[in-house]
Amino acid sequence: MLLNCSTCIKERQNPKEPLMLSQFLDQPRQKLGPDLFMLGSKPYLLVVDYYSRYVEIYYSSMSFRELRFVRAIEFTIHEIKNRTDLLPGITLGYQICDSCAEVPILSPVHCTAEPVSCRLWTEPQNPAFSMHGDFVIGGVFSVHIYTITELNNYTGQPLQPQCSGSMNFRELRYARTMEFAIHEINNRTDLLPGITLGYQIYDSCAAVPMSVKVAFQFANGMEPFYNDTDSCSKSAAAAVPALVGDSVSSSSISITGMLGLFGIPQVSHYATCACLSDKRQFPAFFRTIPSDHHQAAVLAKIVKYFGWTWIGAVRSDSDYGNYGMASFLKAAQEEGICVEYSESYYRTDPRSKLERVANVIRRSTARVIVAFLHSGDMKFLLEELERQPPPHIQWIGSDAWITHPEFLRFNMCAGAIGFAIPLSAIPGLREFLLDLSPAQALKSPLLTEFWESSFSCSLKGSSGGARECDGSEDIRALQNPYTDTSQLRATNMAYKATYAIAHAIHGVICNDTQCDKSAKFTPWQILHQLKRVNFTTKNGFQVSFDSSGDPVAVYELINWQVTKDGVIDFVTVGQYDSSKPSGQEFTMNRAITWMEGQTEVPRSVCSESCPPGTRKAVQKGKPVCCFDCIPCAEGEISNKTDSLNCVRCPSEFWPNTHRNNCLPKPVEFLSWDDTLSIILTVFSITGAFIAVCVAALFYKHRTTPIVRANNSELSFLLLFSLTLCFLCSLTFIGQPSEWSCMLRHTAFGITFVLCISCVLGKTIVVLMAFRATIPGNNVMKWFRPPQQRLSVLAVTLIEVLICVLWLTISPPFPSKNLNYYKERIILECELGSAIGFWAVLGYIGFLALLCFIFAFLARNLPNNFNEGKFITFSMLIFCAVWVTFIPAYVSSPGKFTVAVEIFAILASSFGLVICIFAPKCFIIMFRPEQNTKKHLMGKGPSKSL
Repeated sequence: MLLNCSTCIKERQNPKEPLMLSQFLDQPRQKLGPDLFMLGSKPYLLVVDYYSRYVEIYYSSMSFRELRFVRAIEFTIHEIKNRTDLLPGITLGYQICDSCAEVPILSPVHCTAEPVSCRLWTEPQNPAFSMHGDFVIGGVFSVHIYTITELNNYTGQPLQPQCSGSMNFRELRYARTMEFAIHEINNRTDLLPGITLGYQIYDSCAAVPMSVKVAFQFANGMEPFYNDTDSCSKSAAAAVPALVGDSVSSSSISITGMLGLFGIPQVSHYATCACLSDKRQFPAFFRTIPSDHHQAAVLAKIVKYFGWTWIGAVRSDSDYGNYGMASFLKAAQEEGICVEYSESYYRTDPRSKLERVANVIRRSTARVIVAFLHSGDMKFLLEELERQPPPHIQWIGSDAWITHPEFLRFNMCAGAIGFAIPLSAIPGLREFLLDLSPAQALKSPLLTEFWESSFSCSLKGSSGGARECDGSEDIRALQNPYTDTSQLRATNMAYKATYAIAHAIHGVICNDTQCDKSAKFTPWQILHQLKRVNFTTKNGFQVSFDSSGDPVAVYELINWQVTKDGVIDFVTVGQYDSSKPSGQEFTMNRAITWMEGQTEVPRSVCSESCPPGTRKAVQKGKPVCCFDCIPCAEGEISNKTDSLNCVRCPSEFWPNTHRNNCLPKPVEFLSWDDTLSIILTVFSITGAFIAVCVAALFYKHRTTPIVRANNSELSFLLLFSLTLCFLCSLTFIGQPSEWSCMLRHTAFGITFVLCISCVLGKTIVVLMAFRATIPGNNVMKWFRPPQQRLSVLAVTLIEVLICVLWLTISPPFPSKNLNYYKERIILECELGSAIGFWAVLGYIGFLALLCFIFAFLARNLPNNFNEGKFITFSMLIFCAVWVTFIPAYVSSPGKFTVAVEIFAILASSFGLVICIFAPKCFIIMFRPEQNTKKHLMGKGPSKSL
């Protein structure tokens, strides 16, 4: 239908509109996209900034047609500003008013014409820690892991989010590390000299609603009222130029999605989601911790390195877990790793879902589990599994929980491995953390909660608590993640993030000698300066960002090992550095202790590896790691473990019994040491010996009538040819060569023709001898000895001519027959020209048939001299042998083809010797009285043999 559509055919002829190249912008309001729309019969103008995607809406009191004229004036003024030949160096402004209105319609030189006053709907969120300064840096940390949730009835203003649940002491340490870094910077003379940095640190509760609220406060400030009477630049200034945090990827995505529109940079210390590397979506996001893209890839490599092809996967149902696991599964698929299950869980999910995930792990056949979980989610999962422990599992953890000291109490995790941020030391941090008194703790709600929960007492002026703190509490005696500075990993990331922002501010407001505390700058300037920071912290760590806002990926491979005291401890057993050359990124420096204290790598496969000699066949409906091992087909091998395909051996090779190696095929021919060859050789030599003995006997009695009766010359020639016939069979034994192939067939043909021609001559002489007794018949003059010799020579020369033509045109040659047997090679003589071979045999057969006919005609000769009968019988045997030879020769395999040919030669030769010469030898040796002319002429008493 489309092919015959006239409109379509017509439109196809029109040239296609070329694609428009998208421009990559480097600053806001460089390119705007306007559009007009009606809402409630009122016209509005929508303007979108292509860089920040910030949306502005202007109300217009004019119609769309008049508004188009207004925009044309704006366009013309902007065009004049960009020209150099018209008003060079002069900037035109504009103020367009409606003739029926008292205020300008569109005016970029004024904010608005009428004063506007706004107030916050709710009370602002107070920072957990704060300090005034010349420039204030924001901070967001997930100190709590819950928010109070209430069902909204939509009849009144919803309640503001409030943090709840237990406190994460590690996150509190991160927040205080930011405090420590700012105090350290303020005391330095080489970084921001004369400048005092302040801070506002908030608790996001690891919840998106609270993160969004904090982001708004960073953008707008905490003033309850807003008036536009001040200048536009002041009213548009952000409360902070940059911020550190958050620890959770989902919260960081929400914060940078909001603040990125205003160019406020965010440097996270613990948000690892690979999605945050997308600068088109998150242009203002940086981090000092590597992206999960690197962690997922190296986790897949470590799984492949230890030979685990059948694993389970559990993730947090959050941006961190979902994006991280997606990257890992993609990398695992490329490495040929199969995942039995991939389950997700979030700490706010119903308990039924947690139980279902735990049951999946318990029933799983995979002995290795990759856990991309937040520490809070991992805690709930391990507690659930501890209720009914599953079979021993090899855990592979992400950086969010693999170094969390709280999990060391779970013995089921002994032997776990995972990649974590490198261990570090921050001089002076421990003293700063422990420099805390009850009076100082009362100044911050977070520190108050920390003090009361750590010492189980209530500070003065605070509510709750079992007893009142009496001042005897010793914070140095505490053993919790806040005071434990032996595993400073993410803590160092917060330290580096704070310093990165300080260096960016230094680059904006300071020159080589001094800094200007009154300098005005925008967050965009800090953003651009952050892209160029490159420095080394006091504790020796390099800080820089690539084009995606990520640092160089450096990890330590952590192993949970049981110490001599029976407790589990974190042990670094390897390192990964993405900045090193390809193939050298990962190094191991210590042995790994696996689950149950094993020193051997545990196995986790769906199917055991297929040994050499087999190939993998995927089980129907299952992953590719679940397979059956199928033996290689006949003639094929596989010399590697887990081969996908078997390889066919070359034509002259054959698999061994295990089908893992190709061996040269055994070459088969009728060799001299073969039993069959020995038997045939014995018969051949015996036959030749008999022929020689008969010749000797005849020579000894050459004057006797029985020898002279029928041309003794033909008899000796016949015996000579029979000797050659017996001996020519030996040329068929042994490895075929070019000369042996030509000799065996030609010698066989010529000697047999010589033999048959002699028999034919004797038969004709016998027949003609008795025909010559008829009066007037003078035929014997043609069959005298010279004519007999000439006839034998002529008949033999014809065979010689056939053989010469055969050897000239297409002679026999040795060849390897690879088709008859698959497992061995038949070394044989190829005929070359089949016509030549069958011509040789046909000529022999013709002579034998002719000899048989003449001998048959001489069967009624006198009984005392009836050599025709013996010749007839010998020819009958000869023809029978060679008639049966043809099908036997064609159907016999390998060396038996040659054996059949030798047998035919020997059988026919023995038939001639026995039938023709045995009666004469019997008379010579045992009936000498019959060896007389009288007896031969039939004049004496006769006795049949």
